[in-house]
Amino acid sequence: MQLIDISQDIYEGMKVYPGHLKTVQFDHATHEETAPRFDSGFSFQTTGFMLNDNGPTHVDSFSHLDPDPSAETIEKMSLDLFYGTAVCLDVTDFKPQTDITAEDLDRVEAESAVRVRPGDIVLFHTATWNRYAGDKRYLSEFPGLGESASEWIVQRQVKTFGVDSPTPDNPASTSYPCHMMCRREHITHYENLANLDKIVNTRFTFIGFPLKLQGAHGGPTRAVALVE
Repeated sequence: MQLIDISQDIYEGMKVYPGHLKTVQFDHATHEETAPRFDSGFSFQTTGFMLNDNGPTHVDSFSHLDPDPSAETIEKMSLDLFYGTAVCLDVTDFKPQTDITAEDLDRVEAESAVRVRPGDIVLFHTATWNRYAGDKRYLSEFPGLGESASEWIVQRQVKTFGVDSPTPDNPASTSYPCHMMCRREHITHYENLANLDKIVNTRFTFIGFPLKLQGAHGGPTRAVALVE
């Protein structure tokens, strides 16, 4: 078994979706400050930080997608959504700010070594993180899942999906058909994944449990792929 980290580092200055709270990190307590509390030579240090609940590698809650008051916040969602059999498909050939279609996904799957099964978690490798991590182009230079590709996810009975970009929608879109599908169907997704090149065209077990933050509309996550 091999554990592959598919999460982005969290640090001050990391790129987050435009309009979201920027990540802030600071020294809260230092060894120098805490040493006088003890007479054994012990000391400790801690770091403070502020995050947007949809900032780093994270999974959207249904309340983030759906304005209905009954839509679940992150701590109320089933843990089963965040764990399970998974595949990663390669969509690196599509141009930035274009829509990937259902026909495109059919072709990508046919050319892949893996097949999507009902109940799978499906990750889409756009290579956005590989190409532009830490660069402002990370926020705009990637394709999105168009309306038909979003319906492909429903028709293929995908449980949860994810991308290595800030949103599964085309960044040039003003209608966000993928998010609208997620709202209608209550299918959630991960954003800002990383290292998907290491698992592309592979079947694995996905592990991506979010922080249990009461009332939050997303969950920062340490996502991992368990590959046999």
